[in-house]
Amino acid sequence: MDLSTVVASSPSYGSKAVDAYKKAAATAATVTAYAVLARGVARELLPDELRDAARWAASFLLRGGARMRVPRRRRTFVIRRYDGDGYGDSSLFEDASAYLATRVDPHSMSRVCLSRRRSRDDDDEDYGAFGYCDGDKEGGGGGGHVMSMEVGASMDDVFEGVEFTWTSMTNCDGHDRQAASLELSFDAEHTDMVLRRYVPFITASVEDARRRDRALKIFSCDNGGSWRGSSYHHPATFDTLAMDPELKGSIVADLDRFLKRKEYYRRIGKAWKRGYLLYGPPGTGKSSLVAAIANYLRFNLYDLDLSKAESNSTLQCLLTSMPDKSILVIEDIDCCFSAITRSGPEKSAEQNADERPPDAPPPPKGQGITLSGLLNFVDGLWSTSGEQRIIIFTTNYKDRLDAALLRPGRMDMHVYMGYCCWEAFKTLARNYFLTDDHPLFPEIRELLSEVDVTSATVSEMLLRSEDVDVALQGLMECLQEKKQGKEIGEGGKA
Repeated sequence: MDLSTVVASSPSYGSKAVDAYKKAAATAATVTAYAVLARGVARELLPDELRDAARWAASFLLRGGARMRVPRRRRTFVIRRYDGDGYGDSSLFEDASAYLATRVDPHSMSRVCLSRRRSRDDDDEDYGAFGYCDGDKEGGGGGGHVMSMEVGASMDDVFEGVEFTWTSMTNCDGHDRQAASLELSFDAEHTDMVLRRYVPFITASVEDARRRDRALKIFSCDNGGSWRGSSYHHPATFDTLAMDPELKGSIVADLDRFLKRKEYYRRIGKAWKRGYLLYGPPGTGKSSLVAAIANYLRFNLYDLDLSKAESNSTLQCLLTSMPDKSILVIEDIDCCFSAITRSGPEKSAEQNADERPPDAPPPPKGQGITLSGLLNFVDGLWSTSGEQRIIIFTTNYKDRLDAALLRPGRMDMHVYMGYCCWEAFKTLARNYFLTDDHPLFPEIRELLSEVDVTSATVSEMLLRSEDVDVALQGLMECLQEKKQGKEIGEGGKA
């Protein structure tokens, strides 16, 4: 092919190149237009979560399958404090503030608000509600400090493996006043967890802390049919209680189960209460067990003397005026109703005197009181007048009680407080002398298995000396004397 032929054909190659370029540009413009249109449609029709997933998938493909974190939407709940102006309830703000105060770490936060803690002796049900008390971990009589977030500060909290961010804020309300608030921020996908589990967990934790930290009171009724209270500082706890460890553990487990069963009682249609009958010889620790239950639950005690109630109406007023989370105690219930049946007194005074034990107090003066009146509160129409109540009856003579008092639903758990056993003695020895072993222990253990002696008697013998050797020697001699007296008595009967 000569040069003239090549030159003549070159214009056709140029025109083809121009046409190809025009087609490519037109195609690119069309694709761009469709992309813009598709993006607009996606914004209008597709939810945010689906668009985020699509962008992540596109980025994943464009980068050759590199692992990337999916961008997550954040959500914020604002919890405000209302200063008694009728515009809202501040209880959730107070609960959240109290909860966060227990999570403050002064070593990791640059700014921390420090305030003085109120005294435990203050007449305040909410003592201890506002958080961690530095310097008062042993439960003394107050003092110490409470730490909380400063305004503008943030802190993280982890619940069930999910991280939440709390921020303390101050904003203007609708009346141009400064109002404190807390902002809770989290990944939007955990919204249901926050509403159904996290917030209820916070309120329950704070409520439990308030209950365990409040100062206890004991109330007694006067002749006018009203309650009078005073401070209650009984030192008995389940750790120091001298009784069978297995029985002690079963009582604690029953109390724990009772506290957690609010929704259960509501679902089955029963009043949220629990009844305990403590029975056994005098001096076996029934009153100490009542005190240990009160200290464990942090419920106030209401000691009811039925002789102060002159009628069922007075009794009803006393019992229905008791608040929730309280313990009703009626001691020596067999003596209280030795002369009164369900419908009223039926026996003569001489018959009642013959049947009562020699050391029993006289029956109630109020002849208008009936057993039915009390039962109506325990398991009748009045039983729904409050929630989370404990009812405790004590007696030295269980066999003298009306069967109506003993059935489940009234006295749910019967606790026999027997004579001092070996395990109970070891608890007393540990309480008094901080010892778990002694050369006299084997002989004392054998004597305890042969004679009946109350925990009160053993405690009295241990109190007679601060020297463990002297005290245990005196106890052993006492047990030996009881054993000899028992043998003599059995020999005389023979």
